[in-house]
Amino acid sequence: MNYATEHGTLYVISAPSGAGKTSLVAEMLRQDPKLGVSVSHTTRPMRTGEQDGVNYHFVSREEFEAMIGRDEFLEHAAVFGNYYGTSQVWVQERLAQGEDVILEIDWQGAEQVRRLMPGCVGIFVVPPSPETLRERLTGRGTDSPEVVERRLNEAADECSHALEFDYLVVNDDFTTALDDLLAIVRCHRLRIQAQQVRHSGLLIRLSERH
Repeated sequence: MNYATEHGTLYVISAPSGAGKTSLVAEMLRQDPKLGVSVSHTTRPMRTGEQDGVNYHFVSREEFEAMIGRDEFLEHAAVFGNYYGTSQVWVQERLAQGEDVILEIDWQGAEQVRRLMPGCVGIFVVPPSPETLRERLTGRGTDSPEVVERRLNEAADECSHALEFDYLVVNDDFTTALDDLLAIVRCHRLRIQAQQVRHSGLLIRLSERH
């Protein structure tokens, strides 16, 4: 079943740390009420200020592993001793209701999702230069120099997979990058297959001979 045309569209957005993906997605959701974001399941402890069902669905390791056994995840991975995963049922329910859904995951998770849902739309966000990425990571003030270097090395590996996606967005100017992302969403909503379903009555009336 092609979820990109017959139902809502699943947008898989990936980027190296520091590219600005999280801020861009947050603004996309604020500007477009028809967009939703998938909330991942995780076994890591809840941090101060986080809410269950908002930041993550916090579950026990036993519950997560039981979900794996029931094939309930579109993708999942173990990161620093904790599990993270995307509920396949939740995503499919939202798409069936006609909602467009954003999934923020790394390139490896995106690869898993493409295998299960080939109708998804992949978007990769990159910074305008390695120098800019270093400035952004350093400017956060939250990471040690060693962590910054590790993230830069990881970014190089992640960006080598950018051509596996459908779209590439360069986040040099935030407003321009945001407009590019929203344009991708608008473009897919205007595809003839989606418009045929959405405006079937209008098309019938317009094609009638008088």
